[in-house]
Amino acid sequence: MGNNFAAIGRLLVIAGIFLLVLGALFLLGDRIPGLGRLPGDIVIKRERFVFYFPLGTSLLLSLLLSLLLAIFSRR
Repeated sequence: MGNNFAAIGRLLVIAGIFLLVLGALFLLGDRIPGLGRLPGDIVIKRERFVFYFPLGTSLLLSLLLSLLLAIFSRR
């Protein structure tokens, strides 16, 4: 039973660190130059309508997260 609590505690700590980093990215996201205006980001502006789909930004962030997870998941 004690081993289960240790595993849950470890999971909660990792989830907390992940949420902390994600929150910091949301707070500082406007200060990162070019983020959200990369080539491949789709913006359609009409008279009373704006559609924004950050495809290039999503691909870049996915690549970075995949690399980080590959580096840190090796044991």
